[in-house]
Amino acid sequence: MPTPYAPGATPPYGTLTTPTPYAPGSAPATGAATPPYGTPTPPFGTPTRSGPGVPGPGRGGAGPRPDYPSAPLGASPGGAGVRSEQVAGAGTPAAARQAGPAVAPRPQPSAAHDILCVNAPGMAASGPDGQLRGQSLHGFFRHGVRTLARMELRLGGMEPVPLQGTLTSAAAARFLGSVRVPGDLDPDPALTVERLRHADGAETVTVRNTGARPARLPLEIALGTDLGQLTDIAAGRRSADLPGQVQSSGLRWAGQGRAATVSARPSPHAVLAGAGVLRWDLEVQPGARWSVDLQVELEAPSTGRPPTGRGPGVPLPWSEPEVRADDRRAERLVGRALDTLSGLLLADADRPTDLYTASGAPWRFGLTAADALWAARMTLPLGTRLAAGTLRATARRQHLAPQQPVGAARPAEAGTAVDGTSGPSVAGPSRTGSPAGSGGASAAQPAAAQGSGSPAPGAESGAAAQALDGVIPGPLRHGGPELPASCTATEATLLFVTVLAEAWRWGMPRAEVAELLPAVERALGALRAAVAEGPDGPVGFVTDLGRPAEERAARPGPARCEVQAQAHRAALQGADLLDAFDRPGAAEWRAWAAELRERFREQFWIDDLSGGRPAAALLASDRPVPALASTLVHLFDVGLAGEGELHEGLLDREQARLLAQRLVTPELDCGWGLRTLSAKSPRFNPLGHRSGVVRVQETALAVSGLVDAGFEREAEILLEGLLEASAHFDYRLPEMYAGEQKVTDCPPVPHPAACRPAAMSAAAAVHLVLSLAGVRPDVPSGRVATCPASTAPLGALELTGLRVAGEPFSVRVSRIGVAVVEEAPSFLQLAAS
Repeated sequence: MPTPYAPGATPPYGTLTTPTPYAPGSAPATGAATPPYGTPTPPFGTPTRSGPGVPGPGRGGAGPRPDYPSAPLGASPGGAGVRSEQVAGAGTPAAARQAGPAVAPRPQPSAAHDILCVNAPGMAASGPDGQLRGQSLHGFFRHGVRTLARMELRLGGMEPVPLQGTLTSAAAARFLGSVRVPGDLDPDPALTVERLRHADGAETVTVRNTGARPARLPLEIALGTDLGQLTDIAAGRRSADLPGQVQSSGLRWAGQGRAATVSARPSPHAVLAGAGVLRWDLEVQPGARWSVDLQVELEAPSTGRPPTGRGPGVPLPWSEPEVRADDRRAERLVGRALDTLSGLLLADADRPTDLYTASGAPWRFGLTAADALWAARMTLPLGTRLAAGTLRATARRQHLAPQQPVGAARPAEAGTAVDGTSGPSVAGPSRTGSPAGSGGASAAQPAAAQGSGSPAPGAESGAAAQALDGVIPGPLRHGGPELPASCTATEATLLFVTVLAEAWRWGMPRAEVAELLPAVERALGALRAAVAEGPDGPVGFVTDLGRPAEERAARPGPARCEVQAQAHRAALQGADLLDAFDRPGAAEWRAWAAELRERFREQFWIDDLSGGRPAAALLASDRPVPALASTLVHLFDVGLAGEGELHEGLLDREQARLLAQRLVTPELDCGWGLRTLSAKSPRFNPLGHRSGVVRVQETALAVSGLVDAGFEREAEILLEGLLEASAHFDYRLPEMYAGEQKVTDCPPVPHPAACRPAAMSAAAAVHLVLSLAGVRPDVPSGRVATCPASTAPLGALELTGLRVAGEPFSVRVSRIGVAVVEEAPSFLQLAAS
């Protein structure tokens, strides 16, 4: 088992592990809990050596920095495996890089160029011709298992000439090809072959004869599968096809504890089990057509009860809005984005009505808490059902320390409030266990954790478990060339507070909010425990929620700019929730947020000839990291407050103005969106995950945040770039694409390892358009305000079918930026913000 991650060190390669919190300060023993981010698995080949110090294509090394694929659905208590990203230590000797036996290069999956149908937990990938050839990621997948790798169609011994292959929805694709009848002298093809494919494993093949004479020829479909795991296939490991067995209407394969079948209607005239071929002898008359329906099924999932998709009769967890704008791209973008999100919906098997989004396909086809929470937050204008389901699903996975016996005293620590409240003390943050008033385990937690005092799955015991109380596990994510990797557990834990607070403002029922308050209090307790006290990081700033103080002191980590923004927002919105539900600690959290603002403006700001900018991070020695990165946009994401207002941000007005101007300079804005790292950096790479690509979510956050802050000219520049890029991706934006400078008549370059579809980019596309109307509800106080972009960057904009407090809400924004609410719940008072 690997030791916990240390900044600057290279995590050992290996199989993805269960993303549960780990025992701090020591290397876990066999069978012990693993780090909360899991151990990364390289997708494009197995390295020759493993272990700390072995180089890879990360910081200080050569080559790309791919994101890593997820484990199959259901592989962890979180309901799915998670993708991690490779991080290598700097300064590794060349001899070490050359050590180890040579290995043959493995094929790289071509997911960026595949046609990928997704309907969680099912997926199908192929090239534009529709043939499944067993290469790369080709095949049908279910629960992370490749149920079918090959489905090669031949008509009269010939493959159809591919004419078109395209998605008709997120879950379905259409492929069209043509075949000339042997001996036909007419130059026009007489036969067309249409394949309609669905991610659930269904495919319909239709042969049409438009010629003048009957077509008599055989149709053969060659089938095969290895029943491999998605993680192995993504890493380039391809085992041999399993031998097939004839069944009544098709073929069956069994192996590795799994079995898959392909059935056909009508039944084939001949089945060749050895070759895996189904054959029909066709006679298609002129003007007629013939069809066969194929169904691919996984007989037994590889795990006990994996997550399911949205079951029959379960409605979508959002309303279906109607968007009308002078700029027609907005309507297409929102429609395609919601279609994409519908294909990524998952639910725990025993809670089918609690829906959340898988992070993305094909690499992260499972629950990653931070990504799911972002998707839920960005779709709040369409209702709170997705947020509620996501919050409950992530609360069930929140690390829960073992309950102490009634009457047992908690360890006294510096800064602990004498009344046991959940707010931070004046002397500094404390690391107590569950805050007073939490009432123990909530109804959202596993039954085993309620009332019995037993921990949730993956929980440790003793001081280690207590230190991680409240953390929501997440994968390790690449930090770029300037910083070590970060654990998304920090982002997920802080975002949990924000999503619940904003869902409450949008009208999530009070009883559902109250049920999740104990999880919020534990998350705030984890935040309090992560504030650096001196040797473990820059004093007063938030580092990593997944690492207790002892480990931070041994290996100090940086205080990242975006984490300070997320922590500041969580403190203020957490205080709002504590106040509204008569919980203690709100005043202390507001005071802590005010102190953080003062420290941030003084210590994070770097003066330069252009006026200054925030540092990307602050190191333990209080030395700023001067990198200019897209993560700075989180400073504009201040969060929804009461009465239609926004919370105060970490920057003052002048600092915000300087940052807004910096965002739209060519060093960050490539014309298609914001680069993750300035093009002036010597480590800039337009295809680098954190060193140059455009991440859709961050550009969308910048647009909405700049509009809210009053920097609408800058917002309009970034908005136009993202809308133009979306047109080149058929309005289905990938997770990221290359940050190359925009050139006339040259489309944006797709990233080979990007998830497409991706939940965050799809939700960001919805947020990009809907946020321009500036709807800011405060259902608990009975008010809703509108503050649209005054420059009306989309021209006239009309949004119908939104939801506030579960009721229809419609708003129209004129070409001069004036909003008119046309439909709203009767109990809400309308106000202009």
